[in-house]
Amino acid sequence: MATYSIMAETSSCVRELRPPVTTHVPSIWGDTFSNYSSLENQELEKYKEAIEELKKEARDMLTEKTTPINQLILIDTIERLGLAYLFETEIEHKLQQIKHNNNDLFHQSDLFTTSLGFRLLRQHRHHISCDVFNKFVNKDGMFEEGDVEGMLSLYEAAHVRFRNEKILQEAADFTRRYLKRNEAELESGLKDRVKRALERPLHRDRSIFYARIYISIYETDPSRNELVLKLAKFNFNYLQKIHRKELSQLSRWWNELDLKSKLPYARDRLVEAYVWGVGYHHEPQYSFVRIGIAKAVLIAGVMDDMYDNYSTINEAQLFTQILDRWNMDEVDRLPEHMKTVYHFILSTCEDYERDALKFGQAFATPYLKETVQQLGRAYNQELNWFMERQMPPFEDYVKNSEITSAIYMMFAFTIPGLKSLSQETIDWMKSEPEIAISSGLTGRYLNDIGSHERESKGGQMLTVVDCYMKQHGVTKQEALSKFAQLYEEEWMDLNKEWVETSFVSTEIAIQFLNHARMIDANYSNNNGDGYTDPQKGKSNVVALLIDPILI
Repeated sequence: MATYSIMAETSSCVRELRPPVTTHVPSIWGDTFSNYSSLENQELEKYKEAIEELKKEARDMLTEKTTPINQLILIDTIERLGLAYLFETEIEHKLQQIKHNNNDLFHQSDLFTTSLGFRLLRQHRHHISCDVFNKFVNKDGMFEEGDVEGMLSLYEAAHVRFRNEKILQEAADFTRRYLKRNEAELESGLKDRVKRALERPLHRDRSIFYARIYISIYETDPSRNELVLKLAKFNFNYLQKIHRKELSQLSRWWNELDLKSKLPYARDRLVEAYVWGVGYHHEPQYSFVRIGIAKAVLIAGVMDDMYDNYSTINEAQLFTQILDRWNMDEVDRLPEHMKTVYHFILSTCEDYERDALKFGQAFATPYLKETVQQLGRAYNQELNWFMERQMPPFEDYVKNSEITSAIYMMFAFTIPGLKSLSQETIDWMKSEPEIAISSGLTGRYLNDIGSHERESKGGQMLTVVDCYMKQHGVTKQEALSKFAQLYEEEWMDLNKEWVETSFVSTEIAIQFLNHARMIDANYSNNNGDGYTDPQKGKSNVVALLIDPILI
């Protein structure tokens, strides 16, 4: 394989050098989530009962006969408020009706209605052509300005676009400029929606996080539905109690491991890892998914820090070889810090194996081990490139990045919590489907932008940004701009695969969409690295897991 030499040729002594150690800030949460009281359990049951009562009335509103636009608005409101999982069947039935029984809806409706219907159908994995927007462009192929609600609806619709849908690319650029120009003059409720959309389009937002924000916005809407609003508040507090209970269990497990004292170079980020699980599946029935994702993120983080922050090339090579053999008998050959990591990985996977057996999914365990070993090999490859200062062609780095995104290992850790998963699903994942690749690469490109400064360690270590700069003869800013472009392109491919991979159940496919959403939240808007710096995500954790909504 060809490589691009950045520095003078290296000697064998490089293999014994340790990379510059990055000192990470400690966790900011202490024992905040360690305890869960019996009183909280009682409150949990009260919320559950209240939700069941309100849900019956809300379901009647979804099933009653009304105009397509009113149905679309109600569905959109329910989804924005984080209630979609309560009415999955009813919502899908309504969208099917709207799609098949209202041929004129998208050809005769105004911009707001057309955009809303288009977005909702694509978000629910329905095929619908972007040609429905042709009627809104002039003879020069340009959109013309309309009212703010219509512009905002079009802006949100533009973010479910596929690659080469030029009309929606134009719509995204046009509406972004329009909304930024008019934002300051808007009334509070609409202004808040526009502000949030410009920060993070609805399609790229995490459902439960957005619901926390939207409940406050919707509360000020003169046309609000009081019953739906009340249901949303009860539901959010109910989910918060469930999530706190799970995090309490995880906190005790994490404290018993005591990795923070054994591995001082590694990031102590249990809470932030659990937030990833909530971002994947916040619904009550997916407890095992959330816990699995939290453990997967912790394993990936600890492995990343071990390879990237504390290991020589020779040590990393030895660890990778022993991990590939998955044999505890060889652990004594490892340095002390690596023994700790190895024990952590194998004990966590043993817990997984017991859960998989309990759920009748023992067939998944070999795949989990494969993905952990695969991740170790990919991290090891990166360390070799960076320490020896011999960067590969950018295309080779990208291929390796599909693995270091940890998308495959994270998926494997969710398996005991997914009822629709089968051996056929695992075989499909082993083929590295496009939806997984696009999801993983959105993560890598945005991660590389957000973590470049940290990973370069003041210029002492090479990063993929340096790789791209050298290969293409561009500046750092040009390289970062290219990564931002590649990130957008992967999102467009992910949108297409989301619609076209219909043979995979939604509970499985949604994870790839939500992985990209979590990446967007952690690294976009010049936010740096939200996993490494817990202060950057503090407000989200407080809103999601600490502060209930007043009812």
